Amino acid sequence: MVGMRVALVSHEASMGHDTGYGHPERPARVPAVLAGVRTAGHPVVELAAAAASVETLALVHSATYVETLHRFCAGGGGHLDPDTVAGEASWEAALRSAGAGLTAIEALEEGAADLGFVAMRPPGHHALVSRAMGFCLFNNVAVAARWLTGRGHRVAIFDWDVHHGNGTQELFFEDASVLYLSMHEFPAYPGTGWYTEVGSGAGTGFTINVPWPTGTTGASYRHMTDTVLVPVLRSFRPDWLLVSAGYDAHRADPLAGIALVAEDYRFMAGRLATVVPAGRAVVLLEGGYDLDALRTSAAATVNGFATGPGDEETPPPAPGVAGAMTAAVTGTTARSWDL
Repeated sequence: MVGMRVALVSHEASMGHDTGYGHPERPARVPAVLAGVRTAGHPVVELAAAAASVETLALVHSATYVETLHRFCAGGGGHLDPDTVAGEASWEAALRSAGAGLTAIEALEEGAADLGFVAMRPPGHHALVSRAMGFCLFNNVAVAARWLTGRGHRVAIFDWDVHHGNGTQELFFEDASVLYLSMHEFPAYPGTGWYTEVGSGAGTGFTINVPWPTGTTGASYRHMTDTVLVPVLRSFRPDWLLVSAGYDAHRADPLAGIALVAEDYRFMAGRLATVVPAGRAVVLLEGGYDLDALRTSAAATVNGFATGPGDEETPPPAPGVAGAMTAAVTGTTARSWDL
């Protein structure tokens, strides 16, 4: 889309979430993403993330958990688990991270922009109903999805973070109004997301997991996007598309072993741009811990949505374990969807 406008949602509160010296989920991640979006070459509408209300958080999280986390932060915080840290300033950061998706959605609904991009931390897709984990305090993408489904919308969540979004999956596992698609490294933290995890009850078939072996490259991601995930998305016909955009599957990332490059994110974003109309997609930052990879991949994502699908052909299935996983996911998905 020529002249695509980006609603770039951020807030200085993200910088106050102090995870401690040497922690990979650090404040410098946000400026790297902001720089990527701002230099992608498209008009940017800068918006301050609104704080989620307690009522909005209750769409996803238990009241007991919300109050417990509030008291924990107010008391000075500490470690919620070995990897997840919160301090006094983390409360506001978490509220604004959880509310940022709604800020982006409202801007798109008002016609102020054509794509929403949320550059906030802490991330969210590991957070459970009553538990923080994996650097995540509230499940930001789930809050946005629940807010939309509460207004009668069908929502698709495309999660390309290198770690499986166990929190998001659990929240929507029995829900046919939300389609959850995840490509991630396996085995890896948190240990969930095998291809046989497809939802249950009314939600059977509305969870699709693609667990890639270490060393998988962009060719496998591109093949899966073209031959399975985008066809399913088109059949589902979402009103809104939310992207859980972790950039830790980049080959430069220090925490994982997938070998994507920035152009792979552009490719996937270009394909996703065909699934919903302009003004109905929001990208929300999840993981990604190499600052240069964050910057270049965020820019590539915006450019993919702006230009749409390029003229690249669909790569063939990879050989070996990645190829076997491609076949397994394709066969499992074909039981619920026409491919």
